[in-house]
Amino acid sequence: MRRRFLNVIAAVAALTLILAACGGGDDDGGDGAAAGAGGKTPKIGVILPDTKSSARWENNDKPLLEQAFKAAGVEYDIQNAQGDKTQFQTIADQMITGGANVLMIVNLDSGTGKAVLDKAKAQGVATIDYDRLTLNGGAQYYVSFDNVAVGTLQGEGLAKCLEAKGKSNANIVYLNGSPTDNNATLFKQGYDGVLSKMSQYKKVDDQSVPDWDNQQAGTIFEQMYTKADGKIDGVLAANDGLGNAVIAILKKNNANGDVPVTGQDATVQGLQNILNGDQCMTVYKAIKKEADAAAALAVGLAKGEQGSAPDTVKDPESGADVPSVLLEPQAITIDNVNDVVADGYVTKEELCTGEFAAKCTEAGVE
Repeated sequence: MRRRFLNVIAAVAALTLILAACGGGDDDGGDGAAAGAGGKTPKIGVILPDTKSSARWENNDKPLLEQAFKAAGVEYDIQNAQGDKTQFQTIADQMITGGANVLMIVNLDSGTGKAVLDKAKAQGVATIDYDRLTLNGGAQYYVSFDNVAVGTLQGEGLAKCLEAKGKSNANIVYLNGSPTDNNATLFKQGYDGVLSKMSQYKKVDDQSVPDWDNQQAGTIFEQMYTKADGKIDGVLAANDGLGNAVIAILKKNNANGDVPVTGQDATVQGLQNILNGDQCMTVYKAIKKEADAAAALAVGLAKGEQGSAPDTVKDPESGADVPSVLLEPQAITIDNVNDVVADGYVTKEELCTGEFAAKCTEAGVE
């Protein structure tokens, strides 16, 4: 694992050098760019999925990608589909007709994503799957985290939290991500691979949340809680948004803090829930490394260069091996919340507001 991790870091560093070598334009990236493949002026289109499933897309990915593209001096267009599949396709059409010669997408589902990728490839536009693999989509590259490893950390985290609560036997539930998101499938593969082997834990419910919708997550969990007559000892929530929806229901039943809840994304909200003792862990994914690796590939493709990727991921539908950059996630608990701040993903000022100031000090946040 360590050797693989070092290989990935080396590859990302190499990709970043490609990006730096391509840099040197004005902030808008549109005036001094050299012609790319097919004589086209390099232009990169990026479609992000929504703002509801996670705060990361607008708060982290977008500014980090903008920063990388500006540094490279290429023209770019980053838009958010706001969870609308029709809008997703409309944005893609506009980007392709607007001269984008690279299209990077975070799909809403594989069906819509494949339609967009097929249209792009038919027009000679290079394609990258960012964060989520589009099944049978045939993107040239895939940049993400090791999502099975994300789930493994979540499963291990919940087990540790239950042990810390003195639960030698426990009823647990899964609140999975969207059934149309391949990442959610991989997360579950990871955490179920851990928890299903632990006979002391009984899985009493297991449901997915359409579109990662936090409001629906709250409704689903409340139904789980009622059905189990409140006898739920631990919740594997697939990300911080779902975890927060669970915590809201637990608060209504005066059970928050007593029932361990997991998460993912290391959002400000998730970290504050950890500081409060309502969430036992989250998974931090260093989005800057992901954004930089994807941007380096995109810039190279826009300028007619072929990048390299250290990994491959097998598309379970097409069977194709997709060249990939897969980064390693990190488990975050109350003991290492400061790692996320130290890495610059969130600031102390936004995390340690009001009542959280004292809790940050106690947790060693600097």
